[in-house]
Amino acid sequence: MKEATVLEVLPRDLGPYKAGNTGIPYVHRFDSGKPGPHVMVNALTHGNEFCGMVAACHLLDTQVRPLQGMLTVSFANVAAYESFDPARPFESRQITHNFNRIWSSDWLDGAEDSVELRRAREMRPAIAAADHILDLHSTAQDVEPFWAYPNHPRNQRVAGALAQPLVHLVMPKGLGSGCPIIEHGRHGQPGEASISALVAECGQHFLQSSADLALRITLDYLAHFGMIQRVLPAPAAARRYELLETHVVQTSEFRFERPLKGFEEFARGELIAVDGDRQIVAPCDACTVFMPTRDAIVGREAVYLTRPL
Repeated sequence: MKEATVLEVLPRDLGPYKAGNTGIPYVHRFDSGKPGPHVMVNALTHGNEFCGMVAACHLLDTQVRPLQGMLTVSFANVAAYESFDPARPFESRQITHNFNRIWSSDWLDGAEDSVELRRAREMRPAIAAADHILDLHSTAQDVEPFWAYPNHPRNQRVAGALAQPLVHLVMPKGLGSGCPIIEHGRHGQPGEASISALVAECGQHFLQSSADLALRITLDYLAHFGMIQRVLPAPAAARRYELLETHVVQTSEFRFERPLKGFEEFARGELIAVDGDRQIVAPCDACTVFMPTRDAIVGREAVYLTRPL
């Protein structure tokens, strides 16, 4: 039996932020008038991940303005966010499509339609324009926060310069189940050193501690790029994991061999889950589980398998 979900953070009305100032609803851009990077802080890629909403609202409510370059603050899947029901708090992640898997040209330029695809096409110019993207997320389970990013040196430099989170999930071959925001366009290509794109997984969706951490990460991130004045704490040694396999639920019979929360380790060949006739086993020793699904839904991610670096 699943434990009752504690809702310490709840949605607030985003109506005052809808107009934005870019011609794209819920997208706000502030230009310092001075040379510098274009930094984007994006919230609500998933509708029930409230920590990013708290951080983005803080930036707008306190009128944070960049000392150099440009700052964009955005709320992404607001439609899913507005569908939130406290009685079913995990169901407002998306309406139809996972907003964070559709950022390839095949999806964005394709014929299929949905709330998420329309919103992604609307936001596409804003995402493409940003040099540095901080995409704020949270997790279904209460696990240690972590960075996630494509394994480019430019991303490692930015994540490594910041004190939190201390866990890094690096993706040498991408996410493996679609194209996320941080791999859209030039951010998915190797080579260019003057850009970066990171996901910060800040803790469990509805905890105040996740919202507090999202705000600290955001302010440190902006200070790193010289957008605001803030004393940055010294970074500590990080624990790094490499994404090896991404498994998507194939059948309604999917089940884990034992209950998982995240960060559990398995020995090579040890059974992790079964999905119909398919067995998911650990591909290496010390195989570490990231983000095991809370509810197995066909077509959605089941589990990410990693190894420590």
